[in-house]
Amino acid sequence: MPAGTPLPSGSDDARERTAVIVEDDPDIRELLDAVLTQAGFATYTAAAGRPGVDLVHEVDPLVTTLDVSLPDIDGFEVCRRIRAVSDTYVVMLTARTDEIDALMGLDAGADDYQTKPFRPRELRARIEAMLRRPRRAEPPAATPPVVPGPDLGHDAATVVAGGLVVDVPGRVVDVDGAEVPLTRSEFDLLAALAGAPGRVLAKDALVRVLWGDAYDVGTPVTDADRRSVEVHLANLRRKLGDDPAAPRWIRTVRGVGYRFDHRP
Repeated sequence: MPAGTPLPSGSDDARERTAVIVEDDPDIRELLDAVLTQAGFATYTAAAGRPGVDLVHEVDPLVTTLDVSLPDIDGFEVCRRIRAVSDTYVVMLTARTDEIDALMGLDAGADDYQTKPFRPRELRARIEAMLRRPRRAEPPAATPPVVPGPDLGHDAATVVAGGLVVDVPGRVVDVDGAEVPLTRSEFDLLAALAGAPGRVLAKDALVRVLWGDAYDVGTPVTDADRRSVEVHLANLRRKLGDDPAAPRWIRTVRGVGYRFDHRP
């Protein structure tokens, strides 16, 4: 279906494979359109932030790719506005490589953050991996197992550790009595770590948590995937108020991964 073509009325399949591309560079916009069209998406494009937000509001796409540097408002603000009206999967694309930019993108509500130039096949694979995870507005299809431990509450689906409460089926997190809004990725990582207290989870295993496919050992994990986990964990810790230098819950095991290790 060409970009901008109206969706057929009542077509759930068409709506489920719809993508919005917000990109001011015409060459990159054309490339993204080709990649997503080949992946079976009906694509809609915008060359600036404000029309991009309007487009997302209008078509409610499954996936949105979003450039950080736009001619009217930056991609971080666009992402925040999109999050106010849609639960679309957001992939931010930028030539910036600083960690603070990645943190800002994820904090604004992005699901993934890719630097330019990107490899089309890798971008398509990462988008397909995101699609295996539930959208934020939907309840999880199944409750992840929680390993019993001394810090768990009476409900096996709820983790209680000091001032932290992780309601797994409700996908709600409280810290010291205040709810903490997390992105899909941040919650999935926290649920995986809290569900295995005292165990070290390697970065590769946490990458597969983000992919929603823990048993797929055929897809190689790249350094970019591991870096994505590091950025998500840094953002998660900041939101929880968990100082890496004196952690309450999440400890770094250097060279390996992370461990949920609450100590009163």
